[in-house]
Amino acid sequence: MISRHDERGFHYLYENYSAALYGVILKIVQSREGAEEIIQDTFVKIWNSIGQYDKVKGRLYTWMINIARNTALDYIKSKSFQNDLKNQSLPDFVYNDTNLSVSGEHDFIGFSKILDNLDADKKELIDLAYYKGYSQSEISEKLEMPLGTVKTKMRNALMKLKDLLKDYR
Repeated sequence: MISRHDERGFHYLYENYSAALYGVILKIVQSREGAEEIIQDTFVKIWNSIGQYDKVKGRLYTWMINIARNTALDYIKSKSFQNDLKNQSLPDFVYNDTNLSVSGEHDFIGFSKILDNLDADKKELIDLAYYKGYSQSEISEKLEMPLGTVKTKMRNALMKLKDLLKDYR
């Protein structure tokens, strides 16, 4: 329906996937206002680019979550977001982690429980790459680890995560 730009398809996607996508976005931007703006942008992008989705390459949900993630990462890397961070007073900048993190009530897809099954080093790599948008070379610099080691550990972390997700179904 959505590929034919039928609004019923759009409403179905929004009703069934917006909470999960919002959880991923909130984990990245850690701001309800930002997450609300980004979820709208995400669904506009999904609507406008549905023709690019290829079911041979993966599930629709995976494609949509990548759009949400990339939109959120673009948002936190934007100049306006960076300027807003610089202009905030300290009390505004320091947030209550339990209120804004994707845990408990905000973890709409239970992903943090799955991540908790990873070793701490694997979890850190996934967090840096997926939620914070670091490249492997940036992770290498941040963790003071050779790039080849980062690549190997990232591959192992993703393989473990894939196994955990299979068990989750």
